[in-house]
Formats: sequence, structure tokens, C-alpha cells
Amino acid sequence: MRRPPLALAALAAALVLAGCASVAPDGLRGDVQSHVQPRLPDGAQLPAPDAQSRSDAQAQITEWLRLPVDADTAVRVALLNSPALQARLANLAAQDAQRAQALTLFNPTLTLGRFTSGHEREIERQLGFSLVNVITLPWRTRWQGWQMEQATLAAAQDVLRLAADTRRAWLRAVAARQVLAARERMHEAAEAGGELARRMARVGNFSRLQQAREIAITQDAAAQLARARLNAALEREQLARLMGLWGAQADFTLPDALPALPAADALRSGDDAEATALRERLDLRALRRDLDTTADRSGWAGVGSVFGHIGLSYSRNTATERASGHRETTRGWEVELPLPLFDWGGAATGRARAELQHSAAQLQDAAIRARSEARSHWLRYRTAWDLAHQQQAEALPLVRFMQDEAVLRYNGMFISVWELLAEARRASQAVAAATEAQRDFWLAQTDLQLALTGTSPGAPTGLPSAPTTPNAPSEGH
Repeated sequence: MRRPPLALAALAAALVLAGCASVAPDGLRGDVQSHVQPRLPDGAQLPAPDAQSRSDAQAQITEWLRLPVDADTAVRVALLNSPALQARLANLAAQDAQRAQALTLFNPTLTLGRFTSGHEREIERQLGFSLVNVITLPWRTRWQGWQMEQATLAAAQDVLRLAADTRRAWLRAVAARQVLAARERMHEAAEAGGELARRMARVGNFSRLQQAREIAITQDAAAQLARARLNAALEREQLARLMGLWGAQADFTLPDALPALPAADALRSGDDAEATALRERLDLRALRRDLDTTADRSGWAGVGSVFGHIGLSYSRNTATERASGHRETTRGWEVELPLPLFDWGGAATGRARAELQHSAAQLQDAAIRARSEARSHWLRYRTAWDLAHQQQAEALPLVRFMQDEAVLRYNGMFISVWELLAEARRASQAVAAATEAQRDFWLAQTDLQLALTGTSPGAPTGLPSAPTTPNAPSEGH
């Protein structure tokens, strides 16, 4: 066999190099980090896949857990330590490997044959490859890049959801501790009243009905205390699970109180809430990219259905006569073309048109939902601040004033001890209500931040995958 021309060899080398797509060394973690970094606390990092980085992350987490864990620290620990997030990022790396595999040119096929007759022996050699796979490589590279951008944005949404879930869990856990302390004070006041009622009834200064009323108050306070203890334990357990902590690490400490309410002039304005959501939300970016991919691929659908399997092969056959030893060699090339006798691409074109309409409608629906969520979550955020501020600025000072006045009147023997204990229980209840209102504001603030710059706070994880056209060029061979 003669050597192929130099130009043919250079072309073959160029095709091989063009078909060797590479896999991102970090599994696209850097791309995800760039999407979420402005939306996370300072210093928040995603977990790295190598063992040394994981060991360094565990040492850092141990240092963080030595101090009371604030909300930002809880988010940092969750991002580094959550097995669910590590599994999600590993799946993204697998998708990137699939992209590289799809962009690698198909290996050529080598066909060998040996045939003999009475006076002749024939050897056939044929080298073939998919011509469409080579021609459409630039388009497929663009489509696969867009699809990986979608996958990266979907992973970034999952990161932001984990951060928001962790922050909510931290707020609920700290608020549950505060409410538990208030319930303990209520229970102490109720127990004091119940004990006093038993002693007074024993000496005949209290009726059985009055004693039963105080005992009922004590029992109700005990039930509320039990529920508060259970809630505090469950909320702490939820936070530990999201942070990926167990064993000795789960024995972390939390602050005694929630962050103070921001001032009125520091609240986020709702004037540009809709515009911010349309500009910043990652789920909308992913759907826009899905629409771009579907629109770009729709032009290929009909042609690919008909001419998606064009093949090119080179043959060299040798025939040798047994008697004389005479050898005859034939060379040549073949092009394999499908004949559009039955399928003219109409069905594939119709499907592509429907998929394009589906992607456009999906993006429009998501944009409408984003606008609505921006408005509704801002209203919840603003109303929650008004309620919490009313509790802090009006309700609690009023209750404290009433309690101080009750103490003064009790010292002056103008009211009974029962009224003093009732005021103490009322003050503890007001503290619990103010704590819950403060918690609700910070929860609303977390939901608003996610709705404006991340994704839908109540949306399911991930995005629907782009449909694959059966006769797309990536499947030709």
C-alpha cells in the first residue's frame, strides 16, 4: 500500500485533534463557584474532589465549630461538608465527561475479509468513518457547551437552595432556643402559682375550684414547655443534618439570640424587585440557554433525519492467483448515502418545532412566576418587618411596663400574688411571640434573596433536560 498523500495525513491528524474534547479538571466546580459567589457569605467555598482538600476542609470546619455558629458559618460548613452537595457536584462532573465523550469523533471502523475460490485468494481491507460526525463537529461543540452551561446553572441553583435551607434551619434553631427559654420562665411562674395554691388549699384559704384552675395553668405550661423542648431539639437536628455533622461535631453551640432587626432605612426596596429577578435569577438564565439550544438545533432536525448517516470509506483489496502467484490490487473509496424514499424529515421537523414552542412557553411561564414571586416575597418581607418591629418597639415595652407596675402594686399590697404571676406568664408569652415574629422576618428575608437572585424558593431541584432528537448528528455513525 502506498503512503497517503501528505495533505491527507495532515487532515486526518487535524480531525483526530479536533475530536479529542477535554474534561474539566475540577468537574466544573469553578464555573459553579463563579455563579454563586456573589450570592453567598464571604469565604464560602464549594468542596474539592481531592483527598487533601477534603482533609483541609475538615480541619477548617473543626475550627469554626469551636465558636458559636452564626448563620454565615453554618452556610460555609454546609457547603463544604454536605454529602448531598458533593453527590450533586460529582454528577455535574459526570455530565461534563459525557459532553467530552459526545464531542470525541467516532473511531473509524476497519473491516477485514479473506475469501478463497478454486484458483484465487482475495483479501479485502476497508477503513470507514462517519462523514456527518466530522462535518457537524462545530455545531455539536456549540450545542454541548450550551447544555453544559444549563447543567452548571442547575447545579448553582442547588447550591443556593442548600445555602438558603441551612440559613432557614439556623434561624429556626436559634429562635427555638429563645422560645424554649421563654417557656421555661412561664413554667416556673406557673409552678410557683400551683405550689402556692396547694399550700393555701391545705390550710383552707383556697377553694378546690381555685386550686384546680392553678393546677390547669401549670399543666398547660408544662405541655408547652415539652413541645418547646422537642421543637428546639428537632430544629437543631435539622440544622446538623444540613451541615453534614454527626457524632462529636454535632455538639456545636448556637448564639443565644437572633440578629437584631435592621433599621427601616436599611430595608430592601421593592421598586426594582421584578427587574432584579428577571436579570439575576439563575433558573431564567438556564431556560434562556435551553431556548437558544433548541432554536439552534431545530434547523438541523429535518436535514439530520434524512441525511444523518452519511458514511465515507476507503478500500484496498488484493486478489492472488494460486497457480501463478499473480497479484492484482484494487483501491477506491465509497460514500454511503441514505435514500429519502419513506422519511423526508417531516416528523422530525414537526417535533423540533413543538420542542421550540415548549422551550419558549417554559421560559415565559418561568418569567411570569419570577415576577410574581419577587412581588409576593417582597410583600411578605416588608410585612414581616412591620410585625416584628411592632413587637419589639411597642408590644414588649408595654408588657414590661405592665410587669413593672404589677410588681409595684404587689409591693404596695394593691394586687394579689396571682395577678403578679399572671403578669409574669404574660410577659414570657410576649417574649416568645416577639421572637417568632423576629424569626419570621429573617426567614422572609432569606426567601426574598433567593427569589430575586437565585431561583424559586419552592422549586424542585434541577431543570428538565433538553429533549434529544433521535437523528441528531451526535448520534450518527
